[in-house]
Amino acid sequence: MLLDQYLLGPHAKLHEAISALEQGPVKLCVIVDEQGKVIRTVTNGDVRRALLQGLDLDSPVTDFPGQHPILLPDDASDADALATLDEHSIDVVVLVDENGRPTRFIDRLSLSKMLYLSPPHMGNGEAGYVQLAFEENYVAPAGSNLTAFESALCAFSGRKHALAVSSGTAGLHLALRVLDITAGDRVYVSDLTFVASVQPILYEQATPVLIDAEPVTWNMSPQALGRALARDAAAGTLPKAIIVVHLYGQSADMDAIMALANQYEVPVVEDAAESLGATYGNLASGAHGLLSVYSFNGNKIITTSGGGALMSDRADLMARAQKLSTQGRDDAEHYQHTEIAYNYRMSNVLAGIGRGQLEVLNERVAARRAIYDRYVEGLGDIPGLGFQAECTNSQGNRWLTVISLDPDQVPLHVYQLMRALRNNGVETRPAWKPMQMQPLLAGAEFEPHSLDESVGTSVFLRTLCLPSGSAMSVKEQDGVIASIRSVLSEGFAS
Repeated sequence: MLLDQYLLGPHAKLHEAISALEQGPVKLCVIVDEQGKVIRTVTNGDVRRALLQGLDLDSPVTDFPGQHPILLPDDASDADALATLDEHSIDVVVLVDENGRPTRFIDRLSLSKMLYLSPPHMGNGEAGYVQLAFEENYVAPAGSNLTAFESALCAFSGRKHALAVSSGTAGLHLALRVLDITAGDRVYVSDLTFVASVQPILYEQATPVLIDAEPVTWNMSPQALGRALARDAAAGTLPKAIIVVHLYGQSADMDAIMALANQYEVPVVEDAAESLGATYGNLASGAHGLLSVYSFNGNKIITTSGGGALMSDRADLMARAQKLSTQGRDDAEHYQHTEIAYNYRMSNVLAGIGRGQLEVLNERVAARRAIYDRYVEGLGDIPGLGFQAECTNSQGNRWLTVISLDPDQVPLHVYQLMRALRNNGVETRPAWKPMQMQPLLAGAEFEPHSLDESVGTSVFLRTLCLPSGSAMSVKEQDGVIASIRSVLSEGFAS
């Protein structure tokens, strides 16, 4: 919108133009006649040239060197505006109505602003808790914020114990350590996930066994898990743990998975990095396995800028995890250490951010679920376009809305759609590349969903994550929907 302080009348002086140019980020002022019609525009460059030519601060702007204003009609598209900016090597253009009166600016920065996938969404309480850490002079991994944040996580998740750490990956690593997983031990892990789910297994030189996804929710396949457990039980090579990932905030089928795990007496670690605020049955996501992990990375549904938490109901496991997370100091008056340990604890400052974020978690979940619903309403009628489904008896947090394109019905590959949307200022990303396809895991054992179907590979090749940030406006989301429909319609027409 064109602000009043950028408008000057026909008799404005040079000092008034300078003042107007200093008012805000748009370095342009507009000179209008008595009827409000644009006479010319003035930039910082125009001011410098006027001063070099000897004009003083009381000189009227109409004495400036002549220049025809660069204007566009008010209904010009963003593409037309960007083309005009490029053609004239300028950063701002004025839009006018049919009478030549200015209505608004379009600047290069606003046109190039990217709508990101899942940016942080800060609330009103975080700054106060951070200030509390400074007032108490507890900025290290100790203090009231850290204690209160862990207590709040327990209350929210229904778990008895929480340990706030530097990342979700650190939490997973500690989970493996307290389960005494060492070199050569087999660990089952979801194949369709981010690499952080697997890295801690490699830290300990254990052996990852990749378990495929199932085709509805894209989470760990109970069918593949059951087949792998039966085979390994017969061979005497059962895994030491099963790491189940709740993909994009939607819960895996925990009834089926826990039944199999209990049958073979294998502990389950829930990688709930993406699913804080989701539920399965009457429990929170992350409250089913022996241990579970949340992530508070900058793109998650709530953030501490970087951080995570290890959760469990087992006090003995959590006590050991806490010791390992603080360099493993023995119970002695001096500094004594008998095992390898880590500096993994979260700081009291970041825990303050987490306290404020956790207070609005339910609002963030509601916002992201509403975003998902609007995407379904706006895109659900497109032939061949589908969405990640929720598991029966669960409610996901819809951290990210993920669409799939059926190659038999949609003429564009998801990468073509992704690149076109990027050109329109919309960030999207493919689904996670399965671990079986990663160079890091070349040769790793993989158990497919069925003997003739690898679900994770298919999901990766046909899915795209859409902007889902809880602060995204309805107008911004409508723009994403319109862009997707436009790109796909061009593909159908070609």
